Amino acid sequence: MANDIKVLVVDDSAVVRKVFKDQLNRQKGITVIDTAPDPYVARDKIVKLNPDVLTLDIEMPRMDGITFLKKLMKYYPLPVIIVSSLTKKGSKLAMEALSIGALEVISKPNWAYSVGDMSVQLAEKIRAVHGAELKKRGGDNQSRASMGKTPLALAETTNKIIAIGASTGGTEAIKKVLTSMPQNSPGMVVVQHMPAQFTTSFAERLNELCQVNVKEARNGDTVTNGEVLIAPGNYHMLLKRSGARYYVEVKTGPLVHYQRPAVDILFRSVARYAGANALGILLTGMGKDGAEGLLEMKKAGAVTIAQDEASSVVYGMPKEAKQIGAVDYVEDILKIADRTCSVLQKLFA
Repeated sequence: MANDIKVLVVDDSAVVRKVFKDQLNRQKGITVIDTAPDPYVARDKIVKLNPDVLTLDIEMPRMDGITFLKKLMKYYPLPVIIVSSLTKKGSKLAMEALSIGALEVISKPNWAYSVGDMSVQLAEKIRAVHGAELKKRGGDNQSRASMGKTPLALAETTNKIIAIGASTGGTEAIKKVLTSMPQNSPGMVVVQHMPAQFTTSFAERLNELCQVNVKEARNGDTVTNGEVLIAPGNYHMLLKRSGARYYVEVKTGPLVHYQRPAVDILFRSVARYAGANALGILLTGMGKDGAEGLLEMKKAGAVTIAQDEASSVVYGMPKEAKQIGAVDYVEDILKIADRTCSVLQKLFA
């Protein structure tokens, strides 16, 4: 137990705190060292117990989770997993939490007594974020208006496709890439491992920050220049082609690498229908989802990019892709957009 990941559970529900503690303590390598009913109690226990990972509810008495997270990331940053209810309001708050510095979001069941059902998933998230190096930070004040125009420019018309996949830490990584892409970028399709309903708010937030238009994908949506389609939570997204028109198919199906949507599903469809007219980007994430799909894209003639270890929250998916020879370029997250535009400019020359 000395080497176990130390977890502090912060939630205003006594039932949830007890179930989380009981269930997580059954997971190998994880120990819940204590719980807290609100941020004020949590603050004192963080200083006293020095937990490795914090699970945090959003709506709590005395201080909400968002306000507490801002203070935490400013003065005492540590890996935080947001546990939020499935409401439209809650999902938007969860997106804000991710932009502030939370590393993962997990959906809280509607009934507290069913929280135990999610213990395995939560344990996986805890293992994924454990050890992530976080810097002190303030709030995210970026906006579409304040960003200005990037000097990089692409051709006005193209049939190129950019496919992006990410998991743990991916919401911020995707934001860093997309906010640096020019308005006339080729159409982009994105899979981020995220629960249902949260992807809507994720897309809406990105749309406010980016020069490209961002939306949650719907079945049959056309992939067009200057637009990004985010796979909806709990649905796979595939690229298809009809003549010169690219479009997406959004559908249910078996979990792939325990995920739906799965990056491999998207990447394999891009390899099939776009081939050498595509560029694949695999970002931070736990596991190996996307590695085989990225290799298929490369074999089909696509250019492939993976995030480097130093800038990844979890160097799992990019590492797997690199090890099997699926990656053309390995880049820091802040340089991926530049590399993407550079590659595309050469293709258009």
